[in-house]
Amino acid sequence: MKKSSANKIFVLDTSVLLFDHNAITSFEENDVAVPITVLEELDQFKIGNETKNFEAREIIRFLDKLSGNNGLNKWINLGKNKGKFKVIMNALNLENINAEEIYGNRKNDHKIINAAISLQNEEKKSAVILVTKDINLRLKAKAIGLLSEDFETGKVKNIKKFSKGLPVIEDVDAQIIQNIYQKSYINENGILGTQKITNGYYILNNCSNSVLTRYNGVTNQIEKVDKKYVFGIKPRNAEQTFGLNALLNDDIKLVALEGVAGTGKTLLALASALEQKNKYNQIILARPIIPLSNREIGFLPGDAEDKISPYMQPLWDNLNFIKNQFKANEKKSKILREMEDSGMLTITALAFIRGRSLANVIFIIDEAQNLTPHEVKTIITRAGEGTKVIFTGDINQIDTPYMDEHSNGLTYLIDRLKGNALFSHIKLEKGERSELANLANEML
Repeated sequence: MKKSSANKIFVLDTSVLLFDHNAITSFEENDVAVPITVLEELDQFKIGNETKNFEAREIIRFLDKLSGNNGLNKWINLGKNKGKFKVIMNALNLENINAEEIYGNRKNDHKIINAAISLQNEEKKSAVILVTKDINLRLKAKAIGLLSEDFETGKVKNIKKFSKGLPVIEDVDAQIIQNIYQKSYINENGILGTQKITNGYYILNNCSNSVLTRYNGVTNQIEKVDKKYVFGIKPRNAEQTFGLNALLNDDIKLVALEGVAGTGKTLLALASALEQKNKYNQIILARPIIPLSNREIGFLPGDAEDKISPYMQPLWDNLNFIKNQFKANEKKSKILREMEDSGMLTITALAFIRGRSLANVIFIIDEAQNLTPHEVKTIITRAGEGTKVIFTGDINQIDTPYMDEHSNGLTYLIDRLKGNALFSHIKLEKGERSELANLANEML
């Protein structure tokens, strides 16, 4: 099929396809190409139970369906309002620059750069752009004059717009605050101004008094937020009080608790889930298996549960902290033991949740900043009737090499859903773990 003229041709690296298997169809009417080296690398990733393995299998299936009975070395239509696609063969006899001569010929990255250069030599009327999540590959490409950029789909440009701390509405009329205390709610009537957002939390303040509130976008009312104790845990500041309010609200089905280490995100989520144990069939705590600084800790003996146990230890630490609020013979202590023994309270790796349909459960996902936007979407679509999903994480503490604070799943979730009646985002800023932890967050 003859290719029509196009302004841009995007050449995708393996990292992009492992990040989002739908990436090929994300470039509007522009054409997309993949070096054959990328197919070789995808073949290496197709076996396994990690997200990258599922992504590899999905993109392989997509390409197989796309090709049908045709070859992939010629341009193929991607569909309505889309461009065309083909696989670039390994470049031979490059006219000018050869990345393998400059950087060495033992790395697939250099073959990918050469494939893009080869395509640029063929398509002189189009701008060829290498798209990769690998920063160093982008730098290598740019160093020899090849256009290169990050995969921008799902990337949030302005994270400051939702990462501010507690919204404080100053100089609120004293009568308004008094009415909220008396009635527990008041019609909004422009009190919040441009800061108004559904399920947003605010401190209304004047020189003599203040009140903690939530804006209910369904009723257009400002509601008083009371401090509540949950399973032996009490909120230590206003933002934790706001977090518990969202976690305990049956109308809010999806909660994102964002904040640095020591702000109590996971502890609040777990304590609130235990407080609501009678409303749900199961409480599931999960986190992605990512070692600190992305360094593997080597072979671990035992069965699957034994192998993931070190990665799940932070979740156990929070559970043990709650246990320590009660004596061994107290009722709540016995309840916790029974929940663990019966499987009603489960701590597991996120990979083990894939494919399940989760009905009438509280599902807490820790370290959500290490998830891709596609993974976050996949998790939420697992939610059945009566399920509440809670994401916790710190968007500035990414442990995966191909994401940053703009492109991770937690940032994407907050940006896309903020203001929805089913969703609430609370940013926790004040550390409550210890003075030492606060010192590290502030000074190091």
